Amino acid sequence: MDSKLFLTMAALAAAVVAAAAGTTSDYVRPPPRGIINLSSSSESEPPSSPRQVHISLAGANHMRISWMTRDKQSPSVVQYGTSSKNYTSTAQGESTGYNYLTYKSGKIHHTVIGPLRDGTLYFYRCGGGGPEFQLRTPPSKFPVTFAVAGDLGQTGWTRSTLGHIAGSKHDLLLLPGDLSYADYMQPLWDSFGELVQPLASMRPWMVTQGNHDKEEVPLLKHSFLSYNSRWKMPYKESNSNSNLYYSFDSAGVHVIMLGSYTDYDVQSDQYNWLKADLSQVNRGRTPWILVLLHVPWYNSNEAHQGEGDRMMAAMEPLLHAAAVDVVFSGHVHAYERSKGVFNGKSDPCGSVHITIGDGGNREGLARWYKGNQPEWSVFREASFGHGELNVVNSTHAFWSWHRNNDDEPVMSDQVWIKSLVSSGCLAKKNNVVRKLLKET
Repeated sequence: MDSKLFLTMAALAAAVVAAAAGTTSDYVRPPPRGIINLSSSSESEPPSSPRQVHISLAGANHMRISWMTRDKQSPSVVQYGTSSKNYTSTAQGESTGYNYLTYKSGKIHHTVIGPLRDGTLYFYRCGGGGPEFQLRTPPSKFPVTFAVAGDLGQTGWTRSTLGHIAGSKHDLLLLPGDLSYADYMQPLWDSFGELVQPLASMRPWMVTQGNHDKEEVPLLKHSFLSYNSRWKMPYKESNSNSNLYYSFDSAGVHVIMLGSYTDYDVQSDQYNWLKADLSQVNRGRTPWILVLLHVPWYNSNEAHQGEGDRMMAAMEPLLHAAAVDVVFSGHVHAYERSKGVFNGKSDPCGSVHITIGDGGNREGLARWYKGNQPEWSVFREASFGHGELNVVNSTHAFWSWHRNNDDEPVMSDQVWIKSLVSSGCLAKKNNVVRKLLKET
């Protein structure tokens, strides 16, 4: 992008944002659409046919291909190459499965392929046969674009959101929890996998868990059995002991996925892992840090008030010490964007918090905001939709929020975000605060 054009765009966007500061949209969204159930859509396919294909990052220059088959003998093999029908490489993976009360899953395959070239189109097929899929690996350098959508579910609005994301030029998708809204009805996990396959098989989907993914049955089933079996993330690659929290790098961005529904106090494994992870980030190589979690820490909606307070009390000092740029959350079925904020107040060296729990879930929208909009809250709106974060370079990123206006996307909020490192915030942290990241 031409530097003069870039600065002009930044100035115009800043003026628009300043004029809209403290805005509560009066937009009114119609009720949620019905559930889409595709759980029986694969019954006519051969048992060995790969279904519910989705991909995720699996360490530097590697990708994990995940899929399910009804045939328990089907191999966990992926053949791939850079031209159609010409598979020059083969990778062998692993498989799992699970029983949930009366439900028995198919064979769930996870196979890591690579090393792969950045920004390259690959063709692949799963299980040694079946249809050909294609994926594009993310770039190794700026710019890089993240699509963001939370609390997806599988309704007509979900399909609309997915269609809008498909029309965007994103490199990977971030999902801050509540995927399928199966809520114990396991065939809905299969249906969700079918619904998202067209997108999730082409670009990496990086997810963290929400309350609707928990599905615990006391004394019978542990929490997140279905989620962990189906959506394997690169936790081992990031030195985590749990699939519920992990990190990864993409271009010049370090992304941290946290678990709102596993221990997070200062004595917990997750807290100690987060501290170690943040202390090892090289801001010369990854000048941006993003964090995703399910329950928002800053929320002026009437829904789910205070639910993130304990996690925020434990972990916000770590994020502030490390100059985390943006925190994305879900859970509240509405959109809200804050200024840089820390300890309950606006702070130019604090993280921008964005609540985006409104991908299309069946529960509908959280329409009611608190009457007095907090000074840290910039824009809030109850609508279904998705967001896009285009990290242009080491200093600037462009965030836009696209609501589903009937079946057309409308950009109703936008802002240029300057990285906290380029703003001098990391250098300004006093030694007492920065010491948090070095304590053992």
